[in-house]
Amino acid sequence: MSTIKLSIVRGDAKQGSELVEYEVPFTEGSSLLDSIFWIREHVDPSLSVRYSCKSANACKECMALVDGKAGYLCSIRAKQNTNVTVMPLKGKPWLKDLTVEMD
Repeated sequence: MSTIKLSIVRGDAKQGSELVEYEVPFTEGSSLLDSIFWIREHVDPSLSVRYSCKSANACKECMALVDGKAGYLCSIRAKQNTNVTVMPLKGKPWLKDLTVEMD
């Protein structure tokens, strides 16, 4: 089975952060946001990520740092057998995990 490994920042400003690695089944055409949804459904429902495209038909809330570059998790495609580091945006107040305060 092909997989993708996501190293995701977990924690909050009060308790600090740690990088947690998750191995997710790879599905052709899936996004990094789809992989995070898989983690929330099958491993840890407490993983916090901001998004609105699946519920409010809006966009631009799932931005994070992916391997050090800012991008939308819904538009970055997962690539099989890769390791990806996902961190919250810098320069915005950090709330929890991948969630930052939006303007």
